[in-house]
Amino acid sequence: MNYWLIKQEPEEFSWADLEREGKVVWDGVRNYQARNNLKAMELDDFALFYHSVTGKQVMGIAQVSQTAFPDPTSPEDDRWVSVIFKPYKALNKPVELQRIKSTETLSKIALIKQSRLSVMPLTQEEFEIIVEMGNEDKDELR
Repeated sequence: MNYWLIKQEPEEFSWADLEREGKVVWDGVRNYQARNNLKAMELDDFALFYHSVTGKQVMGIAQVSQTAFPDPTSPEDDRWVSVIFKPYKALNKPVELQRIKSTETLSKIALIKQSRLSVMPLTQEEFEIIVEMGNEDKDELR
């Protein structure tokens, strides 16, 4: 099992949109490192869904329901891939970027070090710390 953080502007597609629609094709990624992260995802991996620009907070947990396939927004260019996510669980309360930045055990995550990267890996420990911040009991995930 791998753990990820995916970023999206809520005006474009929010956590509420994912919950309402039941899935999303994560397409349009045009950064090679983010693309490589999408390619590395495995079925049922978890990804924290982060609202970027507006809000700057982790809203919930998404799950990979289909691994990498050619990005439908670039049919002429096979370098790019998409992944399908489904909602897994909303956090009880959003975890704000400022709180993540002020947590020493999270000081090395890409969200802070590579703030423009839209798809990034997390360690299981980093994932669980953020989930715990958003829930009273991190064991609710299991």
